[in-house]
Amino acid sequence: MSNTFKTIARFQYSTEAQIIKGRLEAEGIQVFLSDNLTIDTDPLVSNAIGGVKLKVLSTDALKAQHILDSIHKYSIDDEGNTINCPNCKGHHVALFSTIKDAKSFFAFIFGVLFSALPFYTRHKYICEDCKTEFDLK
Repeated sequence: MSNTFKTIARFQYSTEAQIIKGRLEAEGIQVFLSDNLTIDTDPLVSNAIGGVKLKVLSTDALKAQHILDSIHKYSIDDEGNTINCPNCKGHHVALFSTIKDAKSFFAFIFGVLFSALPFYTRHKYICEDCKTEFDLK
């Protein structure tokens, strides 16, 4: 039996990887995270070192990949229903934050200058199929 690990996913931050790790371990798959402590120490190096690598035993790679594929990666509403694009009715909708007005711009500058958490952010949804940006009402 081979004890080699295979990387099946990469994440920008370790919190995302920890959630998936918990799901895979609940299914009985042994999981190893690589570079998570480095990125927790300095999140700015995540892109430089390739993010947090989620690794499983090569014998479990196919099962783990199937579980990863079954996890819904797009936005859902408070009731757990998929959010659909108002333009194309697609369901590949992602949440993002934006700086488009003076209030959010100054909040961003304040956060950078004083190392503070953002106290004002504006979130929108974007359809990955037709690139339409929209708010939920």
